[in-house]
Amino acid sequence: MIKLKPLSNHIFLEPLENEKTTKSGIVIPDTAQEERPMKGKVLATGPGKMNEKGERVPMSVKVGDTVLFKKYGPDEIEMDGKKYLVGDEDDVLGIIEE
Repeated sequence: MIKLKPLSNHIFLEPLENEKTTKSGIVIPDTAQEERPMKGKVLATGPGKMNEKGERVPMSVKVGDTVLFKKYGPDEIEMDGKKYLVGDEDDVLGIIEE
């Protein structure tokens, strides 16, 4: 396992593949998915950013959450031959509750 401790309100994500076939069997081409939100699993979070009063704002996401995020928000990085994403908590659109 990679040991990484994000700073501030940064999150470290493992990208998850979007469904490319609907439940009814319709295949969705990659070009149709370009503007859709992406899914990922939160592997690590920072402690949260500081507000104007110098107080730490707690993170809304936690390790293990599956989240939707903006496709072009997080930056892609490669570590140990595997692709990951690093972004701000603001890149997250929502937590998927399963």
